[in-house]
Amino acid sequence: MLRQFSLGTLGLTVGGILTIIGFVAYAADYATLNLVGFFYGIPLLLGGLALKANEIPPVPFSQPTTPQVLALREKQATATQTKIRKDLTRYWYGQDAHFDKSLEFLGLGSSDEDRPEISGLRETEINGAYALILEFNSPAVPIDVWQKKQEKMTNYFGPGIEVAVTQPDANQIELTLVVNSNG
Repeated sequence: MLRQFSLGTLGLTVGGILTIIGFVAYAADYATLNLVGFFYGIPLLLGGLALKANEIPPVPFSQPTTPQVLALREKQATATQTKIRKDLTRYWYGQDAHFDKSLEFLGLGSSDEDRPEISGLRETEINGAYALILEFNSPAVPIDVWQKKQEKMTNYFGPGIEVAVTQPDANQIELTLVVNSNG
């Protein structure tokens, strides 16, 4: 549950409420509530602000997953696919972008400004196999660079996964991770 909820928003909300209670209690001369508001509210408020400033929201699904694909996911999804899906659909803190370390390792983009940015994901079935498709905005890294890295991506994402790279639109790249029937 916490994966889907912003800890920054929680800290801001609880900290803000406790801080307001502290200020009101100070004005009304209620020492105990005043201390609670100042000693707990202000640090929670500041912590919430810090988390909110470094927060990366979850990557949205570009289309809903059908019940058939969900059943296929339960039967066939590899540990790598499951980890990628769960990591992309949760809040992250203290990173530049989703998937940034993986893209850096794969050599896709020489700097943070050039690196592709994941914009969505979807799950589908391809020839009876479960597939996780990662959608990237990639204006600085052309399709031929992605295709040159395809073998490295196949090794990186582990056994049991075939990698396919397509370009549905200009500056858009789809990285498809399909369960390998041989794996």
